[in-house]
Amino acid sequence: MYAGRRGAVSVRNPNRSRQTDHRSDHGKACPSDHRTDRRRDHRPNHRPDRRSDRGSATVWAVGAIAVLCVIFGALLAMGQAVVIRHRAAGAADLAALAAADHWAAGTDAACAAAERVARAQGTRLVRCAIEGETSDVTAGAGRGPFGAEVRSRAGPAGPPAAAP
Repeated sequence: MYAGRRGAVSVRNPNRSRQTDHRSDHGKACPSDHRTDRRRDHRPNHRPDRRSDRGSATVWAVGAIAVLCVIFGALLAMGQAVVIRHRAAGAADLAALAAADHWAAGTDAACAAAERVARAQGTRLVRCAIEGETSDVTAGAGRGPFGAEVRSRAGPAGPPAAAP
């Protein structure tokens, strides 16, 4: 067997199809099947081949986590929008009832009562109108993309339907 500049020379053995005696980069003799076993390849400057899938599960896991975070964020934003809309609806209903309760004191007094109720609910009064005994109020909650405005009417019930 001859170990020249280019590494070990292969020697044919009738008992084995191919037997090599080579030296690793650090000068120590290595077993002949060392080069074929990639999992045990511990040479210092070894580059894995480009077709290797090693580490791809980590990339897929990070991608899946990122997608789940985006979906979770979108669900939280939608939930926030629903809460703001319900807050505006409740405040509009209460403000309309307060304005309808004070209709006899005049439009200014009725709308002032509606404004107080809307502020107590953490919303703002956008519009207030009194038509006879009926109040028509719009309340708003939130700002920007999560803003909501809800209209509500309150007043006495209409005349009873005539019985046939």
